[in-house]
Formats: sequence, C-alpha cells, structure tokens
Amino acid sequence: MIAKNSIYQILKPGIPKRYLLLVAAFVWTFAGGMLLCRGLSTLILFPRLLWLKIIVCTTVGVIFYIVLFSRISRKHIQRIFRMQIERPCLFSFFNLRSYIMMTLMICLGITLRKTGVIPLEYLSAFYIAMGMPLLLSSFRFYYNSISFKKVVE
Repeated sequence: MIAKNSIYQILKPGIPKRYLLLVAAFVWTFAGGMLLCRGLSTLILFPRLLWLKIIVCTTVGVIFYIVLFSRISRKHIQRIFRMQIERPCLFSFFNLRSYIMMTLMICLGITLRKTGVIPLEYLSAFYIAMGMPLLLSSFRFYYNSISFKKVVE
C-alpha cells in the first residue's frame, strides 16, 4: 500500500472517476474521429461506387461495435466504477493490455499506410470500419460520465 502523503500520491495526476470516464470518451472520440476523417478523405479519391463503399464500411463498423467494441467499452467502464481509489490516475482509463493493443494497432495502421502493402482504397475503407465502433464506444463513455451520480447511487 502506498502512503497517503508519499511522493507518488503527490505527483500522481489523479482525477475523479467521473472525469476519468470523460477523458476516456475524449480519447475514444479522437481516435474514432481521426480514423473516420482519414478514411473518408482518402476514400473520396476513389469515387467509383462511393456511397455504396461508405454504407458498407459504416455497416461493418456498427456490426463490429455490437459484436466486440460494446463489450470492450462496457468492461472499461465497469473497471473504472469498481476502482477502490476515489481519484485514480488520469491514464488509468485503459488497462495495460489495452494500451499495448492500442499501440500495436497504431503501429500496424502506420506500417500498412507507409508500405503500401494494402491499396489505399481498401485501407481507407478499413479506417472507416474501425473508426465507427471507436466513435460509438465514446458515446457510452460520455453517457456514463454525464449520468455518473445516477449509476453510483
């Protein structure tokens, strides 16, 4: 157990759980928004069947949210609510495993874009399909941050 007045406790950027949920929402919004913007701005360079591509990518993204990301975001939110400490560290909205996964996904996306292994048209579709569930997950974090008092009671 760490002493209450230890240097760690003094320097730790601790915030209330409600705001930790809000930080998580901002991070998920940023990641999802960035992928959607990058995907859409690149996809419009390939206008053939553009609307069909957007509809398919959005549908795949929503399905990916329902099947996987809704569960992931729910687990993160539950973990934050169950934290014993009242002011957890600002960076504890993810666990270590999620930080590692996020780092690997970012590196993979950059590598695929820089090497050209996957044609840009398909990579942009993948960006949209990944950005959609991230953005949808952020709404769950916003909701839980806004309704924090109701959930805690």
